Amino acid sequence: MRHILLLLGCTFFLFGNSYAQVPKKSTPSDIYHAVKKLNFLGTALYIAAHPDDENTRLISYLSNSVHARTGYLSLTRGDGGQNLIGAELRELLGVLRTEELLAARRVDGGEQIFTRANDFGYSKTAKETLEIWNKEAILGDVVTTIRQFKPDVIINRFDHRDGGTTHGHHTASAILSMEAFDLANDATSFPGRLKDTAPWQPRRLFFNTSWWFYGSEEAFEKADKSNMLSIDVGTYYPILGASNNEIAALASSQHLCQGFGRLSSRGSQTDYIELLKGDLPKDPSNVFDGIDTSWNRVAGGSKIAALLEPIEENFNFKKPYEHLPQLVEAYLLLQDIEDEHWKNIKTKQLRAIITAVAGLHLEASSKDAYANAGETVTIAIEAINRSPVEIGLTSVSINGKKKAVKSSVLEENQLLRQDISLEIPSKTNYTSPYWLLEKGTLGTYRVTDSKLIGKPETPKAFLATFELNFNGTIIPIETPVIYRYAKPDKGEIYQPFEIVPEATASFRDKVIIFADDTPKEIPVTVKAHADNLEGTVEFCFDEAWSVEKDTKPFSIAKKGDEQTLYFKLSPPSIEKESYISPIVRVNGKEISKELVTISYDHVPMQTILLPSEAKTVRLDIKTAGQHIGYIMGAGDEMPTSLEQMGYTVHTIDPVGITEGSLTKYDAIVLGIRAYNVIDELKFKQRFIFDYVKQGGTVIVQYNTANRWGDQFEGIAPYDLNISRDRVTNEHSDVRILAKEHPLVNFPNKITTSDFEGWVQERGLYFPDTWAPEFTPILGMNDEGEEETKGSLLVAPYGNGNYIYTGLSFFRELPAGVPGAYKLFSNMLSIGKANLKTKEPIKG
Repeated sequence: MRHILLLLGCTFFLFGNSYAQVPKKSTPSDIYHAVKKLNFLGTALYIAAHPDDENTRLISYLSNSVHARTGYLSLTRGDGGQNLIGAELRELLGVLRTEELLAARRVDGGEQIFTRANDFGYSKTAKETLEIWNKEAILGDVVTTIRQFKPDVIINRFDHRDGGTTHGHHTASAILSMEAFDLANDATSFPGRLKDTAPWQPRRLFFNTSWWFYGSEEAFEKADKSNMLSIDVGTYYPILGASNNEIAALASSQHLCQGFGRLSSRGSQTDYIELLKGDLPKDPSNVFDGIDTSWNRVAGGSKIAALLEPIEENFNFKKPYEHLPQLVEAYLLLQDIEDEHWKNIKTKQLRAIITAVAGLHLEASSKDAYANAGETVTIAIEAINRSPVEIGLTSVSINGKKKAVKSSVLEENQLLRQDISLEIPSKTNYTSPYWLLEKGTLGTYRVTDSKLIGKPETPKAFLATFELNFNGTIIPIETPVIYRYAKPDKGEIYQPFEIVPEATASFRDKVIIFADDTPKEIPVTVKAHADNLEGTVEFCFDEAWSVEKDTKPFSIAKKGDEQTLYFKLSPPSIEKESYISPIVRVNGKEISKELVTISYDHVPMQTILLPSEAKTVRLDIKTAGQHIGYIMGAGDEMPTSLEQMGYTVHTIDPVGITEGSLTKYDAIVLGIRAYNVIDELKFKQRFIFDYVKQGGTVIVQYNTANRWGDQFEGIAPYDLNISRDRVTNEHSDVRILAKEHPLVNFPNKITTSDFEGWVQERGLYFPDTWAPEFTPILGMNDEGEEETKGSLLVAPYGNGNYIYTGLSFFRELPAGVPGAYKLFSNMLSIGKANLKTKEPIKG
């Protein structure tokens, strides 16, 4: 799917940065709203740990009611979470959630900032979090953000005093904010980061509290609120035709991969913020009370205010272009003020307003979606002035190089269109998220270019600058080069213009299991990103393995086409883990990357270059049964992993489950959070239980507690209470409790060594109580906690077996963890010691 523009009936949200959205279409109401923000010189910074942690009600209120420049600093990009809409996990999930945050900010009017902290998964303590993140590095990022963004007010989403009742990342974000509030104005603190900024002292620091932090609404009602401000975040904006809560709900609903789509709410609603540092405002409803937020804040600002404030007071909604002379004069005055910080911010805002009131549409679009370094591409330049004001186009430049565009007056509503050539410099970097360019640590991304730290995205490679003449005043308007096309079922589509290698190569499977020493043909797919490519692919492998022929040629005529080469890989005779990778050699270049795209309707398409590699595992593994029915849940790669084990996997649509329809399968597996996201299962549960009763095996992977809607008694044939228990340390000791149970003995003998090499966590959402019919198989715990026995439970039901597991197989199998494969094979094989292989399933 490609992205579409999300609308709320008004388009004031479109003043934010948006590289690949449909062109901004601003109504007079939107422009007036932007003018009000132009005349407010105050800044707020909201700080939390992850995408979807932010309070969009408060961000929207600060941006749209107070009109403050408002930022959200998310310490991580949410890489460690789950994905309800697709298969992207880890780094790719972080890219998707980054774009969802940007989509949310386009709605609520905020700006988005990040640190280099990597969301390594759930953490139970802030102490552990800060150790894994490298506290000094991330604290430095927060300090730098404060120095660059220069907030007057900081608001923490979480309580730094929390004693471990929430995610350790949450508490850590508040702890870092508390420390950074003081350090940001200390020139001896992180002095190496002062090259492009200066010390800054925010005025106030708040904690965005609520009854939840007090345990109940009753407790919060009785709490001392003398140190708190109360804010009505349910205000209605007549000029926008929307309430603050409606805007906030739409912003929050951009977090689709986290399942945050929600209904709008309306009416008065109070948010509370508790003062932690700084002075308490005398006006309890104004976070900026006592702070000069007028143009008087900057030297020379009074002259600018004399031009801009009358525009706000007497805005011409019928003919907004009549304000152009005053806006242009204010622009000239703004260029002379000495305060570089406010000059840059207000210049950007003023250019956007000037563009909007003149009805200017300025576009530079490539004829192709992507290009290679050293290539020459055609760029279509479009400029149109939809106002009666005389505006001249003096030049168009791309990345500072002026192009041969005829200087002309832009006549009212007359499109100027011209094709120009753009030579892509041979040293142009490929398009990819900057934080993924180098290998980081478990908790911190490595970013060599310090100027990139904090930015939500990699800056676009090519920007077109239109120099416009407004009655003798030259104003440059910048826009990224984009790609625009149309599809019959989607309409007009805009996406980023990207720079990619001439060719990339990828493996079909990221983990390849060798159950014995039989060689396998490994497909390597080469994709051409240029015409008429000829080159070779070298297959790189560990010395313990062998390849029949390690270099093969390829020839691809058309850009976008693919060719698959096959390399015969022989494994060693003993169990061993290794990695394979391809090197593409073409036109004197060596390329070892694969190209991954992320494309959903609610975010711009993303192009990511990642190291092309696959994990190979020589594993002595035994299986029983052949045909596995898989009901997809929130999205994972488990079916591919099961196929690697030698199973034939059949994806089951729950709608088609009827009496007896499941008997053809040797086992049924339900994907992660299946009961949370598939309503149909509540009507099909009796058929699933009947399948077990008749001798089948059902494996249910983790679901979040009690989120399976009404009219549904439970997910198991016996009592089973799913809690929030989890074991987050992937290295924690695992004890086999039921040592004689078939689940740890057939067809593979499971020992504690099979729990070595696990990634991110042991598991999550373990049951804490269960019926006596269940047998707990494993015991485990994080340091300092009591043993939990609910990670893997099995119960006979009729002639079959029901298994519930919170173990994170959805992470372990795609990561090629040998012991996880053996254990899952045993789960699929339970009760099948005498099973004969079934005939192939038809249809």
